[in-house]
Amino acid sequence: MADRTVRRVTSADVARMAGVSRATVSYVLNETPHQTISAGTRGRVLDAAARLGYAPSAAARTLRTGRSQLVLCLLPDWPIGNEVGALLGNLSSALARQGLTFVAHPGSREDRPISEIWKAITPAAVLAFAEFSDDEIDAMRAAGVALVVALLGRSRQRRRELEVPQHLVGRLQAGHLAGQGHTRLGYAYPDDDRVRIFAEPRLDGVRAGCTAHGLDAPLVQTVPLDPEAAATAVRRWRDAGVTGVCAYNDEVALAVLAGLRRRGLRAPDGLAVVGVDDIPAARLAEPALTTVTTDQTAVAAHLADTVVAAINGRPEPAASVADLVHVVRRASA
Repeated sequence: MADRTVRRVTSADVARMAGVSRATVSYVLNETPHQTISAGTRGRVLDAAARLGYAPSAAARTLRTGRSQLVLCLLPDWPIGNEVGALLGNLSSALARQGLTFVAHPGSREDRPISEIWKAITPAAVLAFAEFSDDEIDAMRAAGVALVVALLGRSRQRRRELEVPQHLVGRLQAGHLAGQGHTRLGYAYPDDDRVRIFAEPRLDGVRAGCTAHGLDAPLVQTVPLDPEAAATAVRRWRDAGVTGVCAYNDEVALAVLAGLRRRGLRAPDGLAVVGVDDIPAARLAEPALTTVTTDQTAVAAHLADTVVAAINGRPEPAASVADLVHVVRRASA
């Protein structure tokens, strides 16, 4: 039987094709300064590398430079929706501009221990959205791995923490409805326990917004993505005198709109509704959905800058939370 093993192209192959030494290949491909290499030789090396499809080994580069170019992002067991997907895409682009390669690993810690994941790729930094134990932190720091914990709420671990402004999202929802004259608010809570890390700070923000405007605490109802169940929540809110609802996100807000239709009602007269995320369907809803959106490009840029600062031992950059979040006003509220 023929050997189907694919042999990796090496710098020796490039050197042989270009007619130069391996040292010259290394100098050219690594752009080593203070080397007198002619333009013709440099061109032959680059041409040979391109024709052979040569890619330098990441492990070898790490040994040579003493630093990995990988950033590992450990995602909790989240549904990867529009907002999280946008954040990951923007973060990958922002880190690429800094010369770093972004690797995301979704899943729960029960699937595979954290230590097995980061040890498998020896990253320059680990970015996470949940707490680490003290033992995990000590192990990563001992291995020279920079740590950035990008939490969605307040943390006991203050160092390298980024507080994504979920609390402000809820405050803006409540403030918008209060500004429209609503004096009794509801909150449409998701029925997916995996997103509590987002939902709780958003609800806390709505509560804080109600307090700031002299309103009672919001009446919380869990709203599945089901029109009949949403209609039941709508009935309970209206019976309690609620006139405006802050939804966990746009999908839950769309469920509330569907529940209103089941009861022969329409936003904003039946209930005013405000979502979060500004997904494409929000603009297509009937009526179009008022929502709160976060500038994920700016969040990703700040995260990337924070990662680079952690890798280089510099203080983390400051961020203006208020500039990242705003209300998109449409017909539903």
